[in-house]
Amino acid sequence: MSAVHGHHRVPDVVAYLVGEWQVERSVRDLADGSAGHFTGTTRFTPLSGAADGGLLHHESGTFVWRGVARPAERTLRFLSGEVPGTARVEFADGRYFHDLDLRTGRHTTDHPCAADLYRGDFEVADEDHWRTRWRVGGPAKDLLLVTDYVRVPARRAADSSARRGRSA
Repeated sequence: MSAVHGHHRVPDVVAYLVGEWQVERSVRDLADGSAGHFTGTTRFTPLSGAADGGLLHHESGTFVWRGVARPAERTLRFLSGEVPGTARVEFADGRYFHDLDLRTGRHTTDHPCAADLYRGDFEVADEDHWRTRWRVGGPAKDLLLVTDYVRVPARRAADSSARRGRSA
């Protein structure tokens, strides 16, 4: 990857994301000042049956909101986009979420959700670090979500998977 105005180019977003990432997310309700925090992992694994080499994104961890900790998870699909090196992001049920183009190391996208608008900013710092900022505004929500992703080294990820397999 090469730097572009402080960002690192990602020639193929699907190839870049493969593997396991540590996730730290802050959530702020800008209307009432409430704050929350998510800590967990995101795994990008090959999506079975995807002819174009897409990825299954599975995130799991703990979300603390107003002092209450709860398990949290979500699943998305990252499919190769129409333009080589880009991705089409879908919810687990196949509904369109947003596009993703990190070829310049940075991308902004929108996702309308009922009367609210999610505006996402994606930035890649280097091979092992990237960040998303989602600003959610509308009649129902006034939120800022900032997520930092740090790649888990392959050996540590393999050891973690082996431990999970033994405890199952």
